[in-house]
Amino acid sequence: MLGVETSCDETGVAVFDAAKGLIAHTLYSQIRMHADYGGVVPELASRDHVRKLLPLIRETLREAGMTTRDLGGVAYTAGPGLVGALLVGAACARALAWALDVPAIGVHHMEGHLLAPMLEADPPPPPYVALLVSGGHSMLIEVAGIGRYKLLGDTLDDAAGEAFDKTAKLMGLPYPGGPALAKLAESGKPGRYKFARPMTDRPGLDFSFSGLKTQVLMAYQAHADEPNAQADVARGFEDAIVETLVIKCRRALAATGDKRLVIAGGVGANRHLRAQLAQAAQRDGFRVYFPRLEFCTDNGAMIALAGALRLQAGLHDDAAIKVAPRWDLESLPAVG
Repeated sequence: MLGVETSCDETGVAVFDAAKGLIAHTLYSQIRMHADYGGVVPELASRDHVRKLLPLIRETLREAGMTTRDLGGVAYTAGPGLVGALLVGAACARALAWALDVPAIGVHHMEGHLLAPMLEADPPPPPYVALLVSGGHSMLIEVAGIGRYKLLGDTLDDAAGEAFDKTAKLMGLPYPGGPALAKLAESGKPGRYKFARPMTDRPGLDFSFSGLKTQVLMAYQAHADEPNAQADVARGFEDAIVETLVIKCRRALAATGDKRLVIAGGVGANRHLRAQLAQAAQRDGFRVYFPRLEFCTDNGAMIALAGALRLQAGLHDDAAIKVAPRWDLESLPAVG
């Protein structure tokens, strides 16, 4: 199975075999290109996917020791994401599948993230609760099986990763802001700035981080001239985000009765979040699963895996090139 990921600003390609597992994967990031603009420019992202996708497919097949004739199917990200970027991957994947006379299937980007821990040697068996945290999503989902997803909580405004990036930009940090802010927070003093833990003072599993972003900006502007203020504010912000996510995860596990928690998405690479969730797991008696750092961000491996599982179940798409910039995860058909 060839997997193609082009939902935003990373071009990912992978080869996955149901019997052998992940065989090869490559990834190209557009971070340097978008840094001049302080964020992703959709048209530039689409054009860069056009330039990079075919060379990456050739490189991945070469690493796998294969040719296109060895492929039994092609999976591609069909949504959600930037429509132009999605169309690049979908058109390339559909054309390749047609030329090789093999099935193709469009994969839900979020399902790819939810299933990414299955790439590891010790994958979590369902049911489990998944915390999906990235630049565009902060979601708690109960996973009863492949395609059997129940949304427990969602973001009402800024997602956690988006809040990281926007707050970093307000503080004058370089793009991409989230990793830069997390790095700065490592040298900050815990507790010097105590920010709100949004929506933890009421029942429910939804998230809201836009007010926190404003609170942090006001504190930074008021204390910017003080020694180490930038690092201390960054630490206070990160502590607020992490503690909020941990509180909501513990609530979701208590509400469902599940004993397994899966972390997915780019913010899942945050070291402080990983440490706090590991402590909570030890304290509360649940098990937490983290994908490798390279599989937290967007990648082709998770798309190849999700596509392989669905093709094994007899699901595939017709020859039309279709993408869905917005796509309800709960609408996916169940497998098995």
